Amino acid sequence: MMAHMTLISPDNDFALMAALFVIAGMAFLAEKTRIGSHLTGAVIAILAAIAAANLKLIPHSAPAFDFVFGYFVPVLIPLFLFKANLRHMLFETTRMTLAFLVASLGTVIGVIVAVGLLDLGSLAPAADIDPALREAGIAGLFASTYIGGSVNYAALGDITGLRTDASFFSAATATDNLFSAVFLSVLALLPGWNWLARRFTRHEHGAEQTETEPGERITAASITLAMATSYGEILFLAMPVLYATYSIFTAMRGVANPNMALILMALSSVLNMALDPLLMFGYLGLPALGLEGAAYATTISFYVTFAVGLGLFYGGRTNVRLRLVGREKVGLQSMVKMVRIGITAFLSDLSFFGARAVITRRTEWPKFSQMRKRTRSLAVTSSRRAQAI
Repeated sequence: MMAHMTLISPDNDFALMAALFVIAGMAFLAEKTRIGSHLTGAVIAILAAIAAANLKLIPHSAPAFDFVFGYFVPVLIPLFLFKANLRHMLFETTRMTLAFLVASLGTVIGVIVAVGLLDLGSLAPAADIDPALREAGIAGLFASTYIGGSVNYAALGDITGLRTDASFFSAATATDNLFSAVFLSVLALLPGWNWLARRFTRHEHGAEQTETEPGERITAASITLAMATSYGEILFLAMPVLYATYSIFTAMRGVANPNMALILMALSSVLNMALDPLLMFGYLGLPALGLEGAAYATTISFYVTFAVGLGLFYGGRTNVRLRLVGREKVGLQSMVKMVRIGITAFLSDLSFFGARAVITRRTEWPKFSQMRKRTRSLAVTSSRRAQAI
């Protein structure tokens, strides 16, 4: 019953696959940012999917997800091998194998300790497995996923029969995804921790040279344009939520809650100002991101403000309370009327900003991209020289 309370129902396969593709696409776009490059697109996609499931946008389990586990995940291994360099694999296999064996041994020891401390035998009572082997099966299930990933997890769930207990397997899957996401996030962020990075020796794995064309000059205008681009790329990820947040403010004023809108706008500004120095200059152990930190601060403040605004509407704190499932269904005629009301403003804004985008693309963008590349090359060179000194 609860599974059908999500925005996308479990039996809507096309909508769920579209949602997964959108999450994956946004994750790999976010990977191009500085923080995203530390997290990696896979971790961002996992965190986004967990958030979407807990916000009741997508269900926790559905046939479409089984299709992904059954067909997409097994195909990933040969796809990764297509990009492998055999020469590098021959030289690096020994060290990587040793690291993998050490990590696997640590996982096995952790599972043994967990079995000794926790009563796993009482879990999965409805599973099609001998009760005497249930604890060993659960231990093997989690050991397999932390050593070999989701493919091993799904395979062992079928082999042991633990998958037949839908309640247990759903809870185990959620736990696996949650703690895997937390672990991978922490693991990806550790190299960016300056205090920890200074404890390790830097190794260069190739000749890294910065090429500069003769006669190129780095000017104040080119530096300004490059910094503005890096700021705009990050802020672009917040554009949907930015406009949705302004809609929240407008809606609050429309339902006679102008004071609430004013307070929420003020708190958003305060949060933005508080995050600016933390992310720009790297206080409290955070990485110093410079101007990009200001963009991240703005993005975070809009996401938080939007979430709080939705909470106020759905929590009944405003004069009009919103619900995920309306008491009265909106018919096709009502939808047509709403579209007709907003179509004029939509086309007007689309033509205006579309024309600006086309003009910018054809006139300024080529020169803009060249200056941006040269400025980033100069920034990398200056940073390496400073580290050498």
